[in-house]
Amino acid sequence: MKKSFLKLTTIVSTFLFVGCNDSYKEKPEYVAALTVEEKIEKGKNLVNVIGCNDCHSPKIMTEKGPIPDPNKLLSGHDANEQLPKYNAESVKGYVLFNMNNTAAVGPWGTSFAANLTPDDTGIGTWSEEQFLKAMKQGKYKGLDGSRQLLPPMPWQSYSQMADEDVKAIFAYLKSLNPVKNIVPQSVPPMQ
Repeated sequence: MKKSFLKLTTIVSTFLFVGCNDSYKEKPEYVAALTVEEKIEKGKNLVNVIGCNDCHSPKIMTEKGPIPDPNKLLSGHDANEQLPKYNAESVKGYVLFNMNNTAAVGPWGTSFAANLTPDDTGIGTWSEEQFLKAMKQGKYKGLDGSRQLLPPMPWQSYSQMADEDVKAIFAYLKSLNPVKNIVPQSVPPMQ
């Protein structure tokens, strides 16, 4: 009876330790390494779940409504799209989005969704470290000393993602077809 109780106590203690000690999940020896293909697939799923196409892809109209343009997937605000004029006084307290959802006007000025494709006009020259810095610290182009990413980019929420998830997103983005598209610079607010 004592041996059985001792075994049961040992088993329960082990389960309690493992179940209550979350730090074991972060150690690399407990995480199976993903193949490149699995990492890209994970990144693709994350991009879809967190809605990157909502703002970073120009749209085309279908019978089901607007969908991301497959030829311009994640290429950011189309450099050829001219935004209409607006009356700054009449939109105070509001945020305006263009029809593609790739440009936003608010108290910060006008911001444009970045080109996330592996073209040199997008993230083609970026390192994984730059991408992590952009997503986790909100640094423009992932560079120290640069400005913060502007709204509506929700980098503050994405900063809570595990580094491995951000790296998977980067791997997926680097696997896309490159799209040459020089996104306009942000515009300061109207005075």
